[in-house]
Amino acid sequence: MKLKILKTDKAPAAIGPYSQAIAYGNLLFCSGQIPLDSKTGEMVAGGIKNQAERVMENIAAVLNEAGIGFNDVIKTTIYLTDMADFAVVNEVYGAYFPEHKPSRSTVAVSSLPRGSLLEVEVIASL
Repeated sequence: MKLKILKTDKAPAAIGPYSQAIAYGNLLFCSGQIPLDSKTGEMVAGGIKNQAERVMENIAAVLNEAGIGFNDVIKTTIYLTDMADFAVVNEVYGAYFPEHKPSRSTVAVSSLPRGSLLEVEVIASL
């Protein structure tokens, strides 16, 4: 099996030496998304709700580039700098998974790139 690197300008460009996503076999491994605007490369304004919405839209763009959607997500990992934001993030996240519920982990971390309040990564089936 060969690796296929996926890239879309509808999600923020990688800010380091990594790919937005890698397809391998029937799996898509999406790098963690932080709330960067894909057009400006800047962090979105507003608090945790705005950031969570931007992150999920960035993930949607990467999934779309692979020809799949949120119903194809198998596993997610959410990184939060403050677990007090869990309920708000959970509400936003849940709107993208109204019926299909992938497995998930949520982890508290001390900091994230560019001062982001959260980061989300997904693994999906192609």
